[in-house]
Amino acid sequence: MASSDEFPASFYGEPGVLGMLSNGISAFLVLLQNFHTAHTGTAPAGVENILAGVHLILIGGVCQLVAGMLSFRKYDHLSGTAFIGYAALWGSYGATRIYFGASAQTPSIVPLPAQIMNNLSTNMTSNMSLTATMVIPVCHVCLSIKETAIAGLVPYILLSFLLAFCSATVNYIMPLVFGAITATLVFEAVGLVASSWALVVSGVLELLILIFAIYGSAALLGKGLTQRLVLKGFGTPLFNVLLLGTTNSGSAQKIGQEKKKNTKYAEPMALGFFCDTVAPFIFAFYSFGYMKSFGVGVAWVSIITVSQLFSSYYAHLRQDCYHTTKFGLHATYWLIKAWDEFVLSALVLEDGKVASGREAMVGNWFFVVAGVMLCVGSLNTDVLELIHNMLFVLLTLSTIPQIALQGYYIFFGVACSLFTAASLYCTFSRLINTIAEKSLIPVGPQPISSEMLKKALMCCRANQGDQEALPQTDQGSDALFYISNGVAALSALHARSSSLNPAFLHLTVPWVLISGAIIQAYVSRLQVTGGGRFGSVIPTIYIAVWATWTWFRFSGNLLQLSAEAAYGFTAGAIALLVINAFLMLIAAYRNLVLLFLTSVMEVVLVCFLLSTLQRLPYGFEIAMLALFSIICIYGALASLVNCIFSHRLLPMGPPLIKEKVRWESVPELPCPVANSRLTSSLMKIAGLLEEGGVCGVPTDTVYALAASCKNPRAIENIYNIKDRPVEKPICICISNVEQLVEAKPPFSPLLWEFMRNVYPGGISCIVSKGDWLFKLGVGPAYDRVGTKDSIMIRVPDHTVIGHLCDITGPRAITSANPSGEPDSTHHTMVINRLGHKLQGVLCDGDSNEVVASTVVNCLKIDEGTITIVREGCVPAVKVHQIFERVKSTMV
Repeated sequence: MASSDEFPASFYGEPGVLGMLSNGISAFLVLLQNFHTAHTGTAPAGVENILAGVHLILIGGVCQLVAGMLSFRKYDHLSGTAFIGYAALWGSYGATRIYFGASAQTPSIVPLPAQIMNNLSTNMTSNMSLTATMVIPVCHVCLSIKETAIAGLVPYILLSFLLAFCSATVNYIMPLVFGAITATLVFEAVGLVASSWALVVSGVLELLILIFAIYGSAALLGKGLTQRLVLKGFGTPLFNVLLLGTTNSGSAQKIGQEKKKNTKYAEPMALGFFCDTVAPFIFAFYSFGYMKSFGVGVAWVSIITVSQLFSSYYAHLRQDCYHTTKFGLHATYWLIKAWDEFVLSALVLEDGKVASGREAMVGNWFFVVAGVMLCVGSLNTDVLELIHNMLFVLLTLSTIPQIALQGYYIFFGVACSLFTAASLYCTFSRLINTIAEKSLIPVGPQPISSEMLKKALMCCRANQGDQEALPQTDQGSDALFYISNGVAALSALHARSSSLNPAFLHLTVPWVLISGAIIQAYVSRLQVTGGGRFGSVIPTIYIAVWATWTWFRFSGNLLQLSAEAAYGFTAGAIALLVINAFLMLIAAYRNLVLLFLTSVMEVVLVCFLLSTLQRLPYGFEIAMLALFSIICIYGALASLVNCIFSHRLLPMGPPLIKEKVRWESVPELPCPVANSRLTSSLMKIAGLLEEGGVCGVPTDTVYALAASCKNPRAIENIYNIKDRPVEKPICICISNVEQLVEAKPPFSPLLWEFMRNVYPGGISCIVSKGDWLFKLGVGPAYDRVGTKDSIMIRVPDHTVIGHLCDITGPRAITSANPSGEPDSTHHTMVINRLGHKLQGVLCDGDSNEVVASTVVNCLKIDEGTITIVREGCVPAVKVHQIFERVKSTMV
């Protein structure tokens, strides 16, 4: 059942107002500093920079993040991607300003004594170069602030240009804003290394951003308040997106599969690839020696990682387990690598210590295996996804810790460069193809057909007969749960000698803590959203396990905890052992893989208990952590594949404990109910409608009240049941457009083409009334539906309702809710609120949407105009895009 905190898309207003104003105000803040620097010749420092950075994070980062989240809920792919992407930009730039301000003094270039040069040379890692004169920083973490800022701005320049180009296919205000941002970022980067003239040019461009943003916000605000385009700029693109190419038939299957997913939220794939462009670009700059420290780079990568987690989150809300896992895995990898390099920058360890510490680490191998898993999953998508995943595997191989330190960064830099280029193309293709709703930019065909892939994956099953349906206990976030635990376990694996190496202890902290605690906290949130029976109990407890493990086993050795403190961890280990025993009981209700995982964790916790007592058998612990990781590898692969195909292709094992269903007396329902999956039930509801009854039925949006057009009195009853005002007309519902064709209404070719593009679906069209309605079968209800001159026609994209219309003929429908109250998104809501007034309810579970259809007035379509009467599940922007596309094909 839909949660109460979900609102219809129309409830979110116009988040573009908040998004563009956030860009405009942020640009204005930077403008003031740039003009002041150019005028006085003195760069801002200290508190001034810190305050500017905080304001950029709050306004350009947080406020714009909210705008992006609301845009995704309004099914606005472009705005959601742009606003969350720019939120990361302004947040990162704000963090850079704070770094500048936090420096005790402006760095100056002075010659260093030979002795200091020799000492620093032995302490700096091999990818850092020194000269006879260098900048004396306050700390090693604050080295290369300007270089890091440039490395971060360059990918945003490329991506901002893509956003400006893509937005030109939607309207001509956003390309002006995004184009001005692109030019501003260019001169901001130049201003970091050049004279003040670049800052002046940047300031002028930032003023243009502010002007364009204010106008665009006013236009959107007027549109939201009046439901009309009061100011020009929106609704009319600079050019038609179809000019970019012809539809690639090879990708038709992929698009068809995407439409089956939850369409309450916009597609987050472009945002995920956006983030996959920024993070590796920064790492490439660092690997090639352009940045001497990753102290500031960690802030840029961490912030863009948060954005990537949002792309994973919205993929989860769309019930897209593949992209949920992919972007969650990538975010984990970037975050761990960023803090891994930060530790090196902060500690400035010797080459020998770094090499020995990294050689003892094996956690990166799990990322290699996880990358191969994604390659398997992408065989069901397209060639572009497969190439992108193969490059990620190359990327993870380049960071295998056993590679010599000199070749490590070169290999990593090349892999990051290739991955950045592929991600940039993926961002562009996903944006254009989602805007056009056609595969205009080539992404390649599906590498292997779904049937062949299913057969290949089922070869390991003992019973290769009927495919087992995926149980409701399985969730799309299960694969990410196994991955996060697998990375933590493999990273925690070490020998006794490694525990004496401070480099290993320092480097291991981010690997175990980020994957086992931070990312698993995100997984816990996903599992709460998924609504599983036991929710997020297991991942929540394992957050505590890995956080405690990190604190005692790695940080504890560095901090040299006392014996008394160790006994405190002993008590904690005993508590975790007891709690995990209950987790084993929960896992027994799920499947054998999860039960084995929790059982091995129980043994691992015994090892942790022994380590607090200084009696740890290291060899046994290594074996248990390795076994735990192997179980996680299989669990992740099986969960991902099974979720992609919605069938259990790879066995997870049956639940050891099966819940016994208790049959208890059920309170008598207020009206007859029928199961939508049974033909007999459908005939039962059809009979009730034929007899003049009013029934609750599912549609492709929300539940509706239905009455037969053969019974005018039944239509009058709908008004009484809902307490609906008589001035609000009721629409009619048919099964397909061909029924209209047979009635021969006097529609223009443009209207016919528009209706064929929007039907079946969540759009209702208002057309002129006429005698053709009698041929359609409306007959006696002619005066009871629509207005005197017009009628609204609905063609739901729903098999059940289509069959019902074929049986009973056209039906009068309206939303199944008391007038003025929220729509019904589950059959129980219909039964509880209106059941005592109805003759029956056709039960179909959760509705596909949380809001009714979008109503389009087509009475003036021949004049080239349509009007959005009510914005529902299909955004107004999307309706106008369809209309403009249809008009262009009719010319």
